Amino acid sequence: MTQPVRIRIQDQDYLLQGDEGEEDILRIAQYVNEKLKEVEESTEGLSEKKAAILAALDIASDYFRVVQERDALVSRIRERTQALIHTIDSSTI
Repeated sequence: MTQPVRIRIQDQDYLLQGDEGEEDILRIAQYVNEKLKEVEESTEGLSEKKAAILAALDIASDYFRVVQERDALVSRIRERTQALIHTIDSSTI
């Protein structure tokens, strides 16, 4: 674990400690702040709790989209690798 890192989310200070380095923790905090700001700007009158839930859902949506894109890429790489192996095996016979 790294040393605790002080971050600020919506005018609240937090002290976080994790396996990520300070730079990564600060980058994650900035991302969360940006998502919260997007939610607050697009929807007026939300409570802080509802804004946080909507931001969390938006972040989860981003995460699952990236995972799906990664899985599709891995699948394409696997298919191309198998095709190359087949081509190599065919040419050595």
